[in-house]
Amino acid sequence: MAAASSQPVPPSWKDIGKAANDLLGKDYPIHGSTLEVKTTTPNNVAFKVLGVRDSKDNKISGDLEAKWTDKKNGVNFTQAWSTANVLKNHVELENHIAKGLKLELITTLIPDKQTKNALIASTYKQPGFHTRQHLDLFKGPSVTADAVLGRDGFLLGTEATYDVKDGRLSKYNLAAAFHAPEYAVALHALSNLNVYTASYYHRVNADIETSARATYDTKGPASNVNLEVGTKTYLDNAAFVKAKINNSGILCLGYTQALRPGVKASLGLALDTVKLSDNTAGADAHKVGASFVFEA
Repeated sequence: MAAASSQPVPPSWKDIGKAANDLLGKDYPIHGSTLEVKTTTPNNVAFKVLGVRDSKDNKISGDLEAKWTDKKNGVNFTQAWSTANVLKNHVELENHIAKGLKLELITTLIPDKQTKNALIASTYKQPGFHTRQHLDLFKGPSVTADAVLGRDGFLLGTEATYDVKDGRLSKYNLAAAFHAPEYAVALHALSNLNVYTASYYHRVNADIETSARATYDTKGPASNVNLEVGTKTYLDNAAFVKAKINNSGILCLGYTQALRPGVKASLGLALDTVKLSDNTAGADAHKVGASFVFEA
């Protein structure tokens, strides 16, 4: 019998079903245009500038982030400032008190509104076990905790939020999954076990990946299950195309190309196939966008 230490560390709660979620959710820049620039200095300070133009209201927003990393001592310090005048600080300490333990302090300040928030978080990872907790000091206060157990590819996870002021559980979720190198399946019971999702991911071969996700809301219309299927095809080692469609007739297409090392461009298109022949369809029926990433 294999020793317990031979078991890998399972993914965190938010990463259960990640392969399917990424295939169906990422690389479709259909809501506007984004430009992201990443640079790193010789003394391990990483800068990131992100600009976004929303095609719906044509508003432009942006973020400036600086992150200092000391890998030897397991310390990260991140500061961010957005065009909405939101100031954010994030301090991470990893493997200081115990191996596999990470402590975090996340603070947010909006000077114009005198709004502030602070989170104290911890993550503990060991073979076969992954848990996270965070205390929201100004909202509630509330404590959110999740845990994932894993063995031989099987995963079982749970998440719950406890409202300290009201003295009750305000949120609880469950998940079960199986992860293998070429495929993964996941079941989620969310929103206090009122919303159920089932997803799968399959790497068919080195060039093709597929995924599907079904969602059922017990408080929504009777017998209404939302279904979404998608695929990703690698054209070569520098480009891929993605496509997905749901049962509402929304077809999304994505194309990503690495133009050169550190430069990536993505194009996205969303079509409401139900309204293709409808001349009265509004501007929101079809969407197009682009994303550019520069990294040095």
